[in-house]
This record gives sequence, structure tokens and C-alpha cells, in this order.
Amino acid sequence: RCLLPLKVCLCETLAPSEAKSRFCLVMFDTEPMKPSNTGRLIADILPNTAAFQWSRTEPPQALLDLVASPDYQPMVVFPASYAGEQRQVLTAPPSGKPPLFIMLDGTWTEARKMFRKSPYLDALPVISVDLSRVSAYRLREAHADGQYCTAEVAIALLDLAGDT
Repeated sequence: RCLLPLKVCLCETLAPSEAKSRFCLVMFDTEPMKPSNTGRLIADILPNTAAFQWSRTEPPQALLDLVASPDYQPMVVFPASYAGEQRQVLTAPPSGKPPLFIMLDGTWTEARKMFRKSPYLDALPVISVDLSRVSAYRLREAHADGQYCTAEVAIALLDLAGDT
């Protein structure tokens, strides 16, 4: 189902799991069709994951409703260095409501574009993870050190939230 060659396919090893944290994937238009997309792994393992196609001008109402839900503490997952001076930056999810991790799923260039051009996410805090190890992801090449695939960042977020 993942469209990857058998030697790198993980489909047989995936088992659904529960977490108090919730993920929301905002996907660039071509991302869902790429076999190398790891956001799909998050959705396969955590069934409560929501996924939406990104739109700069007309975000899906279901996305806006999820972000506004009183049941979660929404935060945009992105490097802190890109957050403006006025934007709250978190290094760990706040206690209280379960976190809603909003992940901008695409290439690095696409993710930066989504971050800059999604005014409906501007009021949300940014959470940034510090992964000090080298990425183990090999299906796509990172353009710079310190860039990780969506699934690697999700694992770090679950760890930060105590969802291990």
C-alpha cells in the first residue's frame, strides 16, 4: 500500500497505537501521492491523525474547526528560527489539554511556503524540536543538516509529550 520497493517497505510492521497527542498533517498538494511521504506512517500508526490539503486562501473548514477545538492545545511544528518575534515558541507541549501537533508536510521549500503563507495558523504557538542526531531517513535527501522527515519529528514530539 505504500508503493515503496519491498526492501524499504514497512507496511507489515505497522500496528495502530493510541496516543493522547493528536497530529494534524497539512499537506502540500503533491505530497500525499509520493511514496516517500512519511506523514502517511503517522496516520497509519495513530488513527486519530487528521490530514488536509494545504490552501493559502481557502483552508478546509474542518481544519479550522480542529484548530479551534477546545479539546486540544494546537501548535505549529516548525523550527523556532522562522518564528517572528511576536510569536510564542515552545520547547515542550504545555500541560493541560492534549497537544494538537500541526505538521506542515512537504519538501523543505514547500513547508516554508506553507508556514509563511497560512495566516490562519499565525496566532498559534510554534513548537520546535531539537534533534541532535543525524537523520536516518534515506528515501529523500535533506538539503541541509538538521532537516528531518515528518515521521522522525513526530517521534520526537511524542517523546516530548510523554506519549511513548
